[in-house]
Amino acid sequence: MKLIFIGPPGSGKGTQAKRLAATHGVPHISTGDMLREAIADGTELGRKAGPIVASGGLVPDDVMVGIIKDRLAKTDARKGFILDGYPRTLVQAERLDSFVGNGSGGLRVLQLLVPDEVIVKRIALRRSCPQCGAIYHLETAPPRDDEVCDRDGAELIARPDDNEQAVRTRLEAFHRQTLPVATFYKSKSVLRQVDGVGPVDVVFERIEKSLS
Repeated sequence: MKLIFIGPPGSGKGTQAKRLAATHGVPHISTGDMLREAIADGTELGRKAGPIVASGGLVPDDVMVGIIKDRLAKTDARKGFILDGYPRTLVQAERLDSFVGNGSGGLRVLQLLVPDEVIVKRIALRRSCPQCGAIYHLETAPPRDDEVCDRDGAELIARPDDNEQAVRTRLEAFHRQTLPVATFYKSKSVLRQVDGVGPVDVVFERIEKSLS
């Protein structure tokens, strides 16, 4: 499976991508997780990206292209991968063509459809584990114990960029820069669209059906 996941922030694509990766035995490659790790570690990339991510902006294309190219060159991605959060711009999609082949080699693209107002409401209830990166939703995918990670017992946190103003800024950027990516892949007949509203298990069933 070579799959690109497209969806606005808070659409649930991270949760669904991880589940798909586990089901199909391929790595889940999340640019968001990679960036947050760099920010937490205080790397050069992290220092550059931190203010941009916190304000809801997009990290420059050339930086992201380099990160993804290096990641896809690793051994575990040779048999397949799920890209979560990349490409976010037409430039990134076109550059990706040089090392994965857009519209060829079994590449598929899945777009989760979720209305903006649903996302804004949903974001307020999203929590993540600062230790392992697991993502929960207090309403639709809660941890077993209140505000505590199922995996390692760490106290769950709300991300700094999970506030309404930042979310609306990210949604605006998504509509302006990332929706044209969906159109790009639609022209190559590799785009599948799935309703992302509903319980996690129901949405996952829709995704699997669309990919079968």
